Parts: sequence; structure tokens; C-alpha cells
Amino acid sequence: MLESLGKSPQGKRLERINNSPNYSRGSFHNILPTKMLADGASYVDIMTKFLGKTVDRTPSYLLPSVQTDLRNLPSDLPSLVWFGHSSYLLRINNKNILVDPVFSRRASPFQSVGISSYQVTHPYEASDMPDIDLLIITHDHYDHLDYNTILKIAPKIKKVCTTLGVGAHLENWGIAPDIINEFDWWESVVVLDNIKLTCTPSRHFSGRLFKRNGTLWSSFVLKTEGLNLFIGGDSGYDEGTFTCIGQEYGPFTLAILECGQYNEMWAHIHMAPEETIKAGLKVQAEVVLPVHWGKFALALHPWREPIERATKAAASSGVTLATPMIGEVMPLHKPFSNTNWWRSDQR
Repeated sequence: MLESLGKSPQGKRLERINNSPNYSRGSFHNILPTKMLADGASYVDIMTKFLGKTVDRTPSYLLPSVQTDLRNLPSDLPSLVWFGHSSYLLRINNKNILVDPVFSRRASPFQSVGISSYQVTHPYEASDMPDIDLLIITHDHYDHLDYNTILKIAPKIKKVCTTLGVGAHLENWGIAPDIINEFDWWESVVVLDNIKLTCTPSRHFSGRLFKRNGTLWSSFVLKTEGLNLFIGGDSGYDEGTFTCIGQEYGPFTLAILECGQYNEMWAHIHMAPEETIKAGLKVQAEVVLPVHWGKFALALHPWREPIERATKAAASSGVTLATPMIGEVMPLHKPFSNTNWWRSDQR
């Protein structure tokens, strides 16, 4: 079996899964009934459209970025550094927290096959990462959990927090089981000094081969004194769940929400940019950071469309957006970075 595919949960991990209220009939389930494809769509339709002519799915120029020394981030300033797509580093309370790192060229089990990442002026690699006090993995898809990245950063990782079942992949790849913490929805733990992590639902799915939903997917709430972050992971729009999270855990200093790789054919499991802004309002976010764009062309839309649509929707809804450049150090207190750096006329 190809190592990058991971490993199915067994033993105590499988026992916890079987006891989860979110697991039945051999699979995890979303709170809302959720079909992978919208009515009338098929996988033949998807493949046909991917193989057909598309426009501007990838940039025609090197994306601008900032070259930051991640080992010397300000110790007294809570900050975030985004690496494109859904990978970012948080510096909070002098701790380094890395979320869904993917530094391979392709979000794929095979580095010789699959969609390549965009070219940027200062690409970040696994070797650029500092020591990691906490690694957060929201779910086990290849664009969020990358085998090669995990192998390279493994010696730097002090603690892992992820969802039920995902620890089996990590342990199989050499991460010590005693530093892996698996969460079910609504579970909370103080994971580091004065930093509390709560696992909250998202509307998505999981799987790295043929079997789906054998591991859990989630969002997370990360709370410390003076700072409350919503780590959205991947999610379709679920107004009730977003509202519940906002009422129970909000308001949030910042909500980090997906806004790319959407399509009407899979509208239940990924949000359109306008839904991203609505989700930010429902979770009671002071500021929204749109992610899940800017690195991989995993959908059919033009590469800049997600952030352009999100910007327009935010302006009409009165929502404040954070739009840091790749590699830019963004303070987690106002004012937030907000420039249209992705537009070609601002290269």
C-alpha cells in the first residue's frame, strides 16, 4: 500500500469512532443531510468539464509574496502568516501553531501526478518552518494533510490536535502516538498555556482513497486571553451550525473561512464566496480571512474569482476582510492587512 494514502483507524482509535454520536452505519455524518453532488450533477459531468476548455484557472505570472523569517516572528505580537490555500502559521503567546500545512508541489498522493501549486516569488517549504508547539489538522484530504510535509516537519512537532481517526495516518507516518490528540465535535481541551481548543462541526467529508467518511472533519475554536479565533477548515454553508458556533463561542476576533474551490455541482460541501461572508456574519466574526484559494486550482473557476467575489460581498454586507499577501506577517489585532495584491496591475 502506498504510504501517502495513510492508514485506517484501528484499536482504541476505532473504538472512539464507534462510540461517537456523529458516526453510524460505518461512516461519519454531517449535521445536515449532505450529498456529495448536487441534484442532476454526476462525476462524468465533472470530468468532462475539467477536461474541457477553461479560463484563467491558474495565474499567468508569479504571485507576489513576502519572504519572512518564520523562526524570528515578533514574540510580543500575536500574528498569522498565510502560505496560500489553507496553510498558515499562528504565533500566539510565544507559541507556534501550524494549521493544515501542505508544502508539496501537488495536493496528491503522487507527486508525479496531479495539479501543481501556483508559482510564487518566495515559495515556502517545510524546511522554513520553526519548531511547532501545536499542529492542527482539520481533516485528512490531500490539500490539508500532506504526507511529505508531515515527514519533513515531524521532528519539530511537539503536539498534534486533529479529528477522530486522523491520528492513524500520522502515527503510521512516524508521529509519536502520545503527542496526538483526537477530537470529536464539541470537545474542548486546554492544549497549551492559556490556549483552549474546541472542535466544532463543519459540513464536509473525508477520505484519502475510495472509502469516504471513515475519519471526522471539523472546524476549531482557538481561544486565549484577548484573542478568539475561528478556524473554519473546509465546509459547505450550514446556517444553523454557524449560528450555533457564533452564539456559543463568539464573537470572534478573526474567522478564517474557505472561499475557493467551489462549484454548483458540489455546492453542499464547499461555500461560494458570498456564503463565506454570510458565514462570517453568523459566527459573529469581527474580521474574516478568506482562505482555500491562492495555491491550487482544484475547481473550475478563474483563480482570482474567489477573492474578488468575497471582496465584493464583504463590501455590500459591511464585513471587514483581511487579505494578507502570501508570507506577510499579519497582526491578529486591528488594523488587519487589506490590499488587492492579487490583481495583475499591482504586481
